[in-house]
Amino acid sequence: VKNSRQARAMAKGTRFGKAQREAAWQSAEVDALYRLAAAGVRVPQPFNFLEGVLIMELVTDAQGQAAPRLTDLPFSADEARAHHATLIREVVRMLCAGVVHGDLSEFNVLLAASGPVVIDLPQAVDASGNNHAPRMLMRDVANLRAFFRRFAPELLATQYGPEIWHLYAGGQLTPASPLSGRYEREPGEVDLAGMMREIDDTLAEEQARRLR
Repeated sequence: VKNSRQARAMAKGTRFGKAQREAAWQSAEVDALYRLAAAGVRVPQPFNFLEGVLIMELVTDAQGQAAPRLTDLPFSADEARAHHATLIREVVRMLCAGVVHGDLSEFNVLLAASGPVVIDLPQAVDASGNNHAPRMLMRDVANLRAFFRRFAPELLATQYGPEIWHLYAGGQLTPASPLSGRYEREPGEVDLAGMMREIDDTLAEEQARRLR
């Protein structure tokens, strides 16, 4: 937010404030999209941003039609494991570029002919400059796990979120870092696995509410 007037207006929820908030979200999404595309993350290719309009690649399926969201598709266990592995690697690539998606789920991933493509970045945050980044990353990973476990139940036992953040916080994460899906907390370290369990509980409660 550029100045105090904008900040006050956004906090009060005035019409001007809402416009400023939308502009800030849009700017953040565009910045994140360009940064991630440059880093080789599987996102739609941006072409231009002019007067508030973003022109970007149309993501298509094998038939040349608009690609569907993951949530609209069924998968075999092998397909679920493969797409989950691809998206975990994209989470790593995003984090190496300094970005946490912040709202990653089956609703924000398209299945293109070439594989999953991540979309919708208005809530993306700077990984090193946002205190909520660890929890947001954990939730992104938990969302992916919760979706794909429907087709491959063994994915529930994985701990990619804590493992990835542990490597990142230690300055050891690269796009090619080998991952095991396992994590053991070191003495004195933040309880990342506990954070993941809290998020899992929240997701389970949300799922239960939707089924009522």
